[in-house]
Amino acid sequence: MREDAGMALLAARIAAFSVDPLGGNPAGVVVGDELPPDDEMQRIAKDIGYSETAFLAGGGGAEWTARYWSPEAEVPFCGHATIASAVALYRQYGTTELLFETLAGPVPITVEEIGGIPWATLTSVEPHVDEIAPDALELLLALLRVPEAGLDRRLPPKVAYAGAYHPIIALASASAHAALEYDFDRLRALMEQRDWTTIQVIWQASPTQFRARNPFPVCGVVEDPATGAAAAAFGAYLRAIGAVTPPASIEIVQGEEIGRPSQIFVAIPRTGGIGVTGTAVLIPAALA
Repeated sequence: MREDAGMALLAARIAAFSVDPLGGNPAGVVVGDELPPDDEMQRIAKDIGYSETAFLAGGGGAEWTARYWSPEAEVPFCGHATIASAVALYRQYGTTELLFETLAGPVPITVEEIGGIPWATLTSVEPHVDEIAPDALELLLALLRVPEAGLDRRLPPKVAYAGAYHPIIALASASAHAALEYDFDRLRALMEQRDWTTIQVIWQASPTQFRARNPFPVCGVVEDPATGAAAAAFGAYLRAIGAVTPPASIEIVQGEEIGRPSQIFVAIPRTGGIGVTGTAVLIPAALA
């Protein structure tokens, strides 16, 4: 991490859910004794330019206030920026037990170093899973250019929440998943109307591995390479529809189609918040 002149903040660029700085999902992490004003956080997030930047205020201990900003707006919770932040705090302070107070609620995080690599696990706020209104689902499928016949009937469309709202659309074939494309502007309008953060488009590769693609037009991003909040929501969804028998663990592979492969591990307990685990790596200045 580095100290930015004139900001009295420690700032870093970190790739979450990867051991390779060219993989994973890049996040900004800005740490200080106090949070900057909202307009300053928005300006910094825009300057950093990643899909999200986490702003943390605390004194180096376990408890931190966390806010998350995209280049265009604030979001209530961001999983990949949380993982990146936890690893950054571990590197800076050696802290292994953390609690982030977010707009979505308290999020506990643990960090464990295995073979010299720090792995962070967040536990989401209490999740819930709901139906998608029929008219919204019809429009969503049209904008994703997915016919109803192309859906995986074992995994019906729903909207899941674990800090942010993510519709889940499961496709029946790997080829359809690989060929995903969508109407950026119209999907953004629908997502803003419905308060959806990303769309979790899934293909089940094996009983325990899922491939995900996450359109993210509400924050000006065509596709998110790793989405921790959506991973938590998906774990809650699998539990709610009875697709797993808790306690269960799954792996989500994301970002390969856009050249930033990511690996997300999800722990699904019988009740309560969903665990999301990943590592993170500092992005060198030459790659930032």
